[in-house]
This record gives sequence, C-alpha cells and structure tokens, in this order.
Amino acid sequence: MCGPDPIDRPYPQAGRERQIFPSPVGWKGTGWQENEKELLARLGPDVVMMMGDNPALPRMPDRPKLLDFFRCRFNDITIRHLLTSGKKALDDGLDEKVVLACLLHDISNGCLVRPDHGYWGAQMIAPYVDEEVAWAVKYHQPLRYFADETVGYPYPTSYDAFFGPDYQAPEYIRRDAEHARNHRWYMTSRLVTKYDIYFFDMDEQIDPEIFTDIIGRHFREPEEGLGLDDTPSSHMWRTMIWPNNFL
Repeated sequence: MCGPDPIDRPYPQAGRERQIFPSPVGWKGTGWQENEKELLARLGPDVVMMMGDNPALPRMPDRPKLLDFFRCRFNDITIRHLLTSGKKALDDGLDEKVVLACLLHDISNGCLVRPDHGYWGAQMIAPYVDEEVAWAVKYHQPLRYFADETVGYPYPTSYDAFFGPDYQAPEYIRRDAEHARNHRWYMTSRLVTKYDIYFFDMDEQIDPEIFTDIIGRHFREPEEGLGLDDTPSSHMWRTMIWPNNFL
C-alpha cells in the first residue's frame, strides 16, 4: 500500500467534479485537441480544476521517501528497468555509488519527463546524493550514443529501432559526451550506460527493498519527505506527487 487509508486523509475538493487539464509538455505535437477553454467554461460550485491527490492514483505517504515513488508513481517498465540495472550492478560487486546511479539513472522517465531525462534526473537527485552520482546520471544520457568497446559497451542496437539507423545525435549531446570522456568521473557514468539494459526478463520480480541499505547510506532522505522539503529540486518531486494539479 502506497499511503494511509483515505479515511485518515480526506481527498481535497470533496463533493465536486474535478477536471484535469494535462500539462502541455505531454500533449503538444500529439494531435490531442486542446480543451482548456471548454473546461474553464464548465467551472461552477460543483465543478473545479483538480488540485492535490487524484483518487485515480495510488496515495502517497505524508512524508514520501525515494522508494515510495518507485511503488506509487513510476510506470511498470521504468520500475523493472531501474531495479534490473541496479541489481546487476549490485550482483557484479560495483561500488555503491555506481549501484545507486544505476538505480536512479532514468528516474525522470518514470514519472516526470522523457526528453533530456538524464539532465532532469540529475537535477532531481542532486540535493540528496554525492555530486559524483548526480554527474553520472546526467552524463549517462549523452554517453549512451557513443560506443566504448574497452568496457564492452557497443552502440545500442535498440537505438536503430527507436530512432532509425541513420539517426545522428545533436550537437549538445556530442559536446557533452566529449566532455564526459575527459572527466575524472567518466567511468562512473560509463558503467551506468553498461548496465542501462533495455531488454530484460519482464517476469523477474526484484524487491526494491534490497536497495534500502544503499539508499540509507548514499541518499539523504529529508525528514519532511521528498517534495515537501526546500531544495532547488523539491518542485520536481511535488510534480510527481500531484501530477494533475492545474497550477
């Protein structure tokens, strides 16, 4: 169970129809017909725009911790992907910082935004982890596009299917990959790409609790709960808690 029983914490805007207007970043360019004008025209005593907990989503605890977002907010493929990446790094005896970076590298994909996910993810976790971990998460994104056979990392064949065999990464990705290659933490981020496994056994059940001790040692859980504290990235976590807020 993700959070307390609804009886213990009433849903906001009780007794009203709560309308959702999706964030433009999720629908621009998809052909979805914008309906904000129609939604606003329906507002009245019994119809409001949604703010706060959405009953259609699992309830978050009052003080959310990292693994609560895995359980309550991430989509299934992202959860399995991150747990698989982290577990394989753990099983291979890698440094705990690398394991944590593998566990968190696609955290933005899970429930925030997919474009530039490495950069978003690094900003999300930066206040709570060692600088090297956040750096590795950021630079795994550009490094994914460039092979390094010395560590057994080829260009992903899946990218040919995702983007087409003639796809060329944009200039900022090339620039940042080159910067990462010459950085002292290059191998930390490169190992994240090595364990960034897209295709895995979907039937394998990995208990996220196996990472509890590593998270305890290397992820600074705020007492108030992620998103309810005051850091430069708290708003990102709040967006995942209340993704349907109108404002």
